[in-house]
Amino acid sequence: MSARNLTRALVAGAALTLASVPAKAEEITVTHWGALMYGTPYAVALKKGFFKQAGVDITGILTSKGGGTTVRNVLEGGLPYGEVALSAAVAAMQDNTDIKIVMMGVRSAADIYWVVKPDSPYKTLKDLVGKKLAITSPKSVTDSLSTMVLNKHGLFDKIERPALGTVGAGLTALDKGAVESTSLIDPLYSARKDKYRVIFAIKDELPPIAQTVAIASTKFIKEQPDKLRAIIRGRMMGVDYIYSNPKDAAKLLSESYDKLPLAVAESAVMNNVAIKYWGRGGFEYAAMDEMLKALKIVGALKGEVDWSKMVDASFLPEELKKSN
Repeated sequence: MSARNLTRALVAGAALTLASVPAKAEEITVTHWGALMYGTPYAVALKKGFFKQAGVDITGILTSKGGGTTVRNVLEGGLPYGEVALSAAVAAMQDNTDIKIVMMGVRSAADIYWVVKPDSPYKTLKDLVGKKLAITSPKSVTDSLSTMVLNKHGLFDKIERPALGTVGAGLTALDKGAVESTSLIDPLYSARKDKYRVIFAIKDELPPIAQTVAIASTKFIKEQPDKLRAIIRGRMMGVDYIYSNPKDAAKLLSESYDKLPLAVAESAVMNNVAIKYWGRGGFEYAAMDEMLKALKIVGALKGEVDWSKMVDASFLPEELKKSN
């Protein structure tokens, strides 16, 4: 064999060997995976093989109860990537945590409703003057968004807002008559919509408010940039599939979330497709600024935020960079 042919054979053999070696398996973390709708693009991407198509082998998704827990999963668990509440990412970075925001996830809080009993005499927000409207906890999303809505209508000091801890506790209080209204979010809303009536919805009251972003440690960013790009692209492919095939996406979500009935998944996905709930990954700074405004109103955020120091958009697919 000539030297030239030998070289060609060696190159071809090396290429074949590299192609046959699977990418290292990875786990990522997503806030409220298995419970809320944030994880839908990941469920779809896993089931449809989009992560592998993009060049990364994601074998599992770890859940968390949100907030700083997801941030800690990334840092302390050595995970490459996590989708976390925007508020948690900002708080962590203000404490000099060694992470960067690399993608925007959920672009809207329009999936949050406040409900009353079906036979309730209350028809509008003004009817709740002097009554009780439950939130989950002080400085929470339900606290900040309800504050913004009440301020909009000049009702902030006219409606009591007890903090009951969880959405479930609020529903129990509503059923027992301890409060007149409480918050509800998909897929819980879709599972219980026949039991309650919406008195106001964030989609009708406020502009798009970014809920989640993706974070990565600076160590992972430096050491494995291509893998980070692949994760973001795989999720984007999942989002695109949801909007083009919502019924099948709902089926994949039902299969991925334990005990989520298909009918409930379909209703929740359709609701969120209608409000363009999931972003493809590009940064919508106006929606991110709206969340900062909401956090400041309830004292959950202090000081100013400089996105240029917190955000690294270089890992987005090229078509998403153009929107930044």
